[in-house]
Amino acid sequence: MRITFLILSIIIGAILLTLSGCSLKRINRTKDLVYTEAGKIVETDQQLSIFAPGKSKTPDDVLVFIHGGNWNSGKKSQYNIIGSHWAKKGVVYVIIDYPLSPAADYREMAMASAISVKWVKENISRYGGNPERIFVSGHSAGGHLAALISTDDQYFEQLGIKNPIAGTVLIDAAGLDMYGYLMEEKFAKGHTYLKTFTDDPKTWKEATPLYHLHKNMPPMLIYRGGKTYESILESNEKFIKALQDYAPGTPYHIQEKKKHIPMITQFFNPWNDRYDEIIEFMGKVDERKNSSESDIVKKN
Repeated sequence: MRITFLILSIIIGAILLTLSGCSLKRINRTKDLVYTEAGKIVETDQQLSIFAPGKSKTPDDVLVFIHGGNWNSGKKSQYNIIGSHWAKKGVVYVIIDYPLSPAADYREMAMASAISVKWVKENISRYGGNPERIFVSGHSAGGHLAALISTDDQYFEQLGIKNPIAGTVLIDAAGLDMYGYLMEEKFAKGHTYLKTFTDDPKTWKEATPLYHLHKNMPPMLIYRGGKTYESILESNEKFIKALQDYAPGTPYHIQEKKKHIPMITQFFNPWNDRYDEIIEFMGKVDERKNSSESDIVKKN
């Protein structure tokens, strides 16, 4: 009986410590801010939430997170605990919602993601973030969107700004070679992926980050689960291989024992080593010294 009670106490204590994070540092939470109104991109408002350190002497690095969910599910509120952990580690963490399939296709999702980054660029200083130090991260389908807006500058060009992303962190990203995957699978009409990416192979290629790599893209940090889905494994390997022509030495971490979902749920643990690795990566990225004037893209 005493042993059972002791074990139960240890388990409860561990859970409470995990939920409370690695410290008792005060953080500021600002939830459900509208970053684009209904009618501009999709039929409903799109929102984001900000988790920021309580007090900082200087502006903090910013990490914008795009959730996964097969492009047709998921919501930002599922990751609030991760936001709190990041804020306690001195990072302003922004979690976004974006329009989902079948109401939206990948273009609208990518554009919404880019608009959220633009909103962060223009507003994050009010929440203690450094607008010159905006990093973007995503898991699964969110990893695809993060990679796409990081490599294909058309989304920010349409918004009239240069790409403001300082660096990109991909966590078991899906769709890095969406073209190759859809060409191989040959899904029947009406499949959820065809609703997201259409049935046009030309569009599949436009949606594929692998085909938008260039030397001036933001530096990347890439994680892949050793036991992830075969399609994610194959597309990540192709992506890393292609990166050698543009960004050789891109850090690529394979977590051998991790499946796809645990690749993101590991961040529920505030002591997970990935936090320190990502913070170290962010710290090594030089600030993009873009004045407000140089941020404007001149259109002919």
